[in-house]
Amino acid sequence: MRIYQVDAFTDRVFKGNPAGVCILPPDKINDSALLQNIALEMNLSETAFVSKQGNEYQLRWFTPETEVKLCGHATLSAAHILFETGLEKAPAVIAFTTLSGQLTARRYGDKIELDFPAYDTEKIKDQPKINRALGITPVFTGMTDGKYLIEIADAAALKEMQPDFTGLKALGKTAFIVTCRSEDPEYDFYSRFFAPGVGINEDPVTGSSHSSLAPYWVRKLGKNRLRSYQASKRGGVLECELALGGRVLIRGSAVTVFETNTAGDF
Repeated sequence: MRIYQVDAFTDRVFKGNPAGVCILPPDKINDSALLQNIALEMNLSETAFVSKQGNEYQLRWFTPETEVKLCGHATLSAAHILFETGLEKAPAVIAFTTLSGQLTARRYGDKIELDFPAYDTEKIKDQPKINRALGITPVFTGMTDGKYLIEIADAAALKEMQPDFTGLKALGKTAFIVTCRSEDPEYDFYSRFFAPGVGINEDPVTGSSHSSLAPYWVRKLGKNRLRSYQASKRGGVLECELALGGRVLIRGSAVTVFETNTAGDF
């Protein structure tokens, strides 16, 4: 069994979002206890587990605490490893079977393009407890795929946020996407992502949140192709495009940090 660590949505090591990638034989991919223990040992925001099943791959994602329904940066990392190791070769389209249905990945120039679901955002009333825990004054609060999406007006305030993670965790196993328009002409919008309820205080770069952010900002900005920056300490860059059939195309780079053989008998 080989395990890789990849920095996703960046072309430089120690930036972007680190993910584990573990390529498993078919008889191990459904051993949830094993996968959870490996993810806990890796202690990254997510570890992707991949197993070839016919012409497709079964793909599962685990945080150190739980399995998750959708993860962008770990999917990008898994596709990167499959291409880099030669298990798949461009122009192949990699098909993944996941808890969020079938996802695909392909080479797109020097990047990898993910085909993800698009989620609408429904406006809801202001949430004072969330605002206090995040330390923000929103201009919009909505729900999207079980997460809160909150827009604020000030890019500086977004970058300087220091949330009360204990307060956020007390609100349950949900996540909080905070976003604003970009002040930099290189980008269309900024975001940050917090999910202490599932063991991730702040996710450095979150591909899956762009399943919601892309449709939200496409409608607000009136353009279909967007470039975003996730303003965490590590930072990361994503390109997004709304596609037909309720899909979002998410593009980014990735770089392998290290690989290792496991010594344990699993």
